[in-house]
Amino acid sequence: MTSRAVVVTAHGGREVLQVLERPVPEPGPGQVVVEVAAAGVNFIDVYKRQGIYPTAPPYVPGEECAGRVVAVGAGVAGLQVGDRVATASGGHGTMATHALLEVAAVVPVPDEVELDLAAAAMLQGMTAHFLTHSAFPLEPGHVALVHAAAGGVGQLLVQFAKSRGATVIATVGSEAKLAVARAAGADHVLRSDGDVVAEVRKLVPDGVHVAYDGVGRATFDSSLASLRRRGMLVLFGGASGQVPPFDLQRLNAGGSLYITRPTLGHYVADREELLWRAHDVLRAVGSGALRIEIGGRYGLDQVADAYRDLEERRTTGKLLIVP
Repeated sequence: MTSRAVVVTAHGGREVLQVLERPVPEPGPGQVVVEVAAAGVNFIDVYKRQGIYPTAPPYVPGEECAGRVVAVGAGVAGLQVGDRVATASGGHGTMATHALLEVAAVVPVPDEVELDLAAAAMLQGMTAHFLTHSAFPLEPGHVALVHAAAGGVGQLLVQFAKSRGATVIATVGSEAKLAVARAAGADHVLRSDGDVVAEVRKLVPDGVHVAYDGVGRATFDSSLASLRRRGMLVLFGGASGQVPPFDLQRLNAGGSLYITRPTLGHYVADREELLWRAHDVLRAVGSGALRIEIGGRYGLDQVADAYRDLEERRTTGKLLIVP
């Protein structure tokens, strides 16, 4: 029996992505094989493919998927063939018809959540969860600036921030995306090609408590300049490019500011913490409290198109590969 998989053949652009046939993996101790119903398309895959995050090609990309268990390795307890599961931190290898996953990174999917929604919710949902619950724990009275609020993580960030009682100022890149951010619950929506800092300061003269920035190079300066004294910039991505080195004295001059550059892996490394976040996210999806927008579904052979649309920010919501 064979599997089809996307393979990153070398570091580089989308041209290094190939779809190849390979044997269905065999699970080792502590592993399961999942027949993939849907796999998430994420910027971390781009960073790895480009060599920004260390990887060793060739490898199968993708960290996020949902599907059904088709094989169980030795010593695995609590999972059996047929179980519905999802992952967002299994290393890589989910962009295939069959994925080999570490049991420690797998979580159960409630019956009320469709598998494609589970795949769409895991990485971005838990990212939005740790950003708003842990990296900077929002509370009523806080004002948060959320960049790229019409994107997959952005919409979920807005929803979680509102659920925690914060006021949200959102930025979006086009007129069409204004309504998307408003529908997610943003209190104020700004165009990112305008004078964001001036508009933020009109709304909150003292500045925001936190800026959640997954855009990076293009928004870094405006994020810093929008913070109030002792505010925090949570820089969690670089969709526009990586932020170059900068003078730390700017934090002093800006008002004893803070910056953190977190990653999801450090906030789900503990099994108990992973289960807490995944349970919160999937329960919210199942109840309708957290709305997931799927912005596009692509076959394995369309993987380059999916990443083009992601990297060029052509879509809103979550993009999925459906093997």
